[in-house]
Parts: sequence; structure tokens; C-alpha cells
Amino acid sequence: MKIKQVLSALERFAPLPLQESWDNAGLQVGLTEAEVSGALLCLDVNERIVDEAITKGCNLIVSHHPLLFRGLKQITDANDVQRAVIKAIKHDIVVISMHTNMDNAQDGVNWKIAEHLGLKDVRFFAQKTVDGIEAGSGVVGVLPEAMAADDFVLFVKKQFDVECAMCNELLRRPIQHVAICGGAGDFLLDDALRQGADAFITGEMHYHQYFGYEQRIQICVIGHYQSEQFTSEIFRDIIQKECPEVRAEIAETCTNPIIYL
Repeated sequence: MKIKQVLSALERFAPLPLQESWDNAGLQVGLTEAEVSGALLCLDVNERIVDEAITKGCNLIVSHHPLLFRGLKQITDANDVQRAVIKAIKHDIVVISMHTNMDNAQDGVNWKIAEHLGLKDVRFFAQKTVDGIEAGSGVVGVLPEAMAADDFVLFVKKQFDVECAMCNELLRRPIQHVAICGGAGDFLLDDALRQGADAFITGEMHYHQYFGYEQRIQICVIGHYQSEQFTSEIFRDIIQKECPEVRAEIAETCTNPIIYL
């Protein structure tokens, strides 16, 4: 099985036209004619991820966030991105990133979050059609049973193993309809409200966005890394289904740059 066949399988699931105009999803580093020795799946690519791929004998890294987000004017040891590129090339490791195309895809990042929350009747909101493909920046679904706001926040924290959640004033009505946008999703807060959602879960939000929504919708912000941490499960499932002979391993390295003290 060649790397280009794995790339094709990933892009069939989340076609590159679904990515946002500012993004840089797809092939990042390397040549795809090589046979796959193993695929390491992760959220971010840094030098430690490349080291893990080397240790595990994987010549393919599949990440959610692009390694090359902005253009490089030099490739030296000046920063972690450049060092990761050098090390990947030196060890013949290909890097592929599935970013906002995977965010916007059916059964993509937001659907995986909904799955970990046990939501039912999940559907897109903020929908769009790209090249005839239905896509959306967020999803909304229904909890099997309504929850009080404090119980809901504790439930979300448990499901995503987060140390803290940033919330607005606790809602004084039951929560059952939940809107989701993994990562930086504050641009969808008003859309979530228009969907009739009782709660909105995202990874990060600007301070001023919290104002003015008291008793209208429960905001629950759990961290960018934490919200998208299960994306590698999508990569694993695609590869196991479409390229079953390829060894696919979820990375053990935590790439979250934020620590909680």
C-alpha cells in the first residue's frame, strides 16, 4: 500500500475543497510513492511527534492541524516547525494534514465530539454546499435526557477529561439540545442560538463573546486541544476501513502547549 493511496482515502472522506480559504490542508511534506510502513495519527505535528514516528517505524504522519500553516522563507533549526520539517525529510517521513476540510465534513471532527457526548439526531448547522457536497461548520444534536446546567458541565468535563471549563452564567432551565464547534468556534455562537440550542460547546472563545448570552444559551468552552483530541480516531477508522493492511497508531505524545496550574 502506497502513501498516496492513504492520502486518497482521507481526501475522499474529507475532500480538500471543503477547507476554508485561509487553510493549508493536504500533503505537507514528502513523496507519496513510497510504501507505508505505518501511520502515526495526531492533532499537531512537532519535533516530538516526528521522533515518535521514527521510534515506531512509521513513515507517515496524519495530523489535524497543518504543520505548514504559513509559508516558510527558510528551513533551519530556528523554530519547531522548521526542525520538524528537516527531521521528517531526513527520515523519509510524509506529513499529511486534514484540517478544516475534516472540520466541515460529514462525520468529521464535530460529529466525533457529538459521538463522545452520546448525542442523537445529529445534523449540520451553518451549512454549505461545496462542489455538490453537503458540509457544515458545526453540528447540533440532542442529549438522550435533559440535564441541569451544572450536571451538563460536569458531564462534558468528564467525557473530555478537562481540568476546567469556561462557562457563562449557569442556565436555569434544562439542557437537551447541544450545538458543537470544535477548536475556535465563537463565530458560530449566534448560529447556535438561532438553532434553538440550549448549550454551545467549543474549544476557545474571545472574552467579549461571553457577554449578553445570560439565560439564553449555556456556553461551555473546554480548550482547543481538548475539544479536538479525538480527531485521530476518525483518521484511524478511515485507514482501517479503506486501507486495512496499513498499521495505524494514535500518537501517545501530547502536543497541547497549554498547561493548567
